[in-house]
Amino acid sequence: MRGIFTPITYIRRQVFTEIAKIAWEGRDPREVDDIPYKVISGEVPHYRGSIFHERAIVAARARLGLGLDRKLNEDNGRLSKSVDEAVVTHSIIKEPLVNVIPFACASCESSKHFVTDNCRKCIAHPCMIVCPVNAIIIGKDRAIIDKEKCIDCGKCAKACQYHAIMKLERPCKVACGVDAIESDELGRAKINYDKCVSCGMCIVNCPFAAITDKSDIFQLVLAIKQGEEVHAIIAPSFVGQFGPFATPGKIVRAAKDLGFTEIIEVALGADAAARHEAEMFPKLVPEKQPFLGTSCCPSWTMTAKKFFPDLYQYISSSNTPMVETAKAIKRRSPSGKIVFIGPCISKKIEAMEEDVRPYVDFVITYEELAAIFVAANIDVAEITEDEIVADASTKGRNFAYASGVASSVKASIEQAHPGLEIPTHNANGLADCRKMLAMAKAGKFNGYLLEGMACPGGCVGGPGTMLPIEKGEKEAKDFAKKSPYSDVFKNPFLE
Repeated sequence: MRGIFTPITYIRRQVFTEIAKIAWEGRDPREVDDIPYKVISGEVPHYRGSIFHERAIVAARARLGLGLDRKLNEDNGRLSKSVDEAVVTHSIIKEPLVNVIPFACASCESSKHFVTDNCRKCIAHPCMIVCPVNAIIIGKDRAIIDKEKCIDCGKCAKACQYHAIMKLERPCKVACGVDAIESDELGRAKINYDKCVSCGMCIVNCPFAAITDKSDIFQLVLAIKQGEEVHAIIAPSFVGQFGPFATPGKIVRAAKDLGFTEIIEVALGADAAARHEAEMFPKLVPEKQPFLGTSCCPSWTMTAKKFFPDLYQYISSSNTPMVETAKAIKRRSPSGKIVFIGPCISKKIEAMEEDVRPYVDFVITYEELAAIFVAANIDVAEITEDEIVADASTKGRNFAYASGVASSVKASIEQAHPGLEIPTHNANGLADCRKMLAMAKAGKFNGYLLEGMACPGGCVGGPGTMLPIEKGEKEAKDFAKKSPYSDVFKNPFLE
């Protein structure tokens, strides 16, 4: 649903904005109790059967938006009862990052086949004939599927020449490439955290706003308002995310007006990773390991670690672009705090890792940054343009979209080692990542450079983006071409 402004989009952004306003305006944190009434006003329900139900869901989203753990039903109470835990200038996010709000879930069936109005009640009735459990009868107006007998095999749907039988699946379950969505005792969605890799695809695919992640937005704004030195590092997919008139220069100016000390392209770290892997690959593949997997997507590397632990060692040891860029800033500004701004929520998990926490203090998405702009009354489109952002090469900026990482690293390897030709393969979405790893385990990709991207389309399709994937990819490619440095070896900032 990215790129479509739905009521869910409105609710999510309003919650972020109200949280940011309290911190930005220096108001009493206990005013968080007012957020459900500001987002859901009046006396008539807008989306559910009860306005009290709607406000309870907004309150649950606000609690997670403050970075706090989701409360269990027996612990429910006013938001302000525990808001003091959130009034700090450092991240308080703990796992689990992605949470289902049970009373917001519509208990969608995991999977079922049903007959539509397309049914002509034909004489052949092949659906009835092919059903292995005799679950279909011909009713007065159409074929009828007996849910008690149906085994959900789908043979009836394949046999129907009118395409009158459809398969209905729980959207969050379909979107999860690692099969982490299960059901609780009431049929509501439940996340199996042993499988979950925090990609966030369930969040953007739930049409009931029942799944959300925790946020650093409140603590980040407090840090800025208290005058702390905060450096922003921004992912290359940021172009176009804030509207057609919000140029990269305007976004940089707006971020500085918020109080960020500086804004650096994360693609600078991508350049460093590509250059590092250009040296690693010839030394490792195929003599010491069968293939090399890229490392920039945390959910992809977590998938390898959880589902193919014997292959995890073949994922590149390069720092992700976020970590590489953050380390460079910490070397010259050790007392400064660093916020990563990007399309990705799994970066919030990466930032919790013991060896990353000293370098990355906060992680927010483009959507969360947009909420801070609104809270600060900053219209990015109308702001005076700052200097053009030019920290990274075309190859580093290409990390923003699917296949861009592999093509950039491949070009860097072949440039550093003339005559060496590198075969590549990229997986787009976690389901494809798992297939690719299964094939690699079977020896199908020996000698390859493998790229895994958890989100459809790559980073431009991340859960924190605000553009349609195709539009985001075009914007990222156009921005990459505008870099003054064509490849990683020409970027003077790497030194």
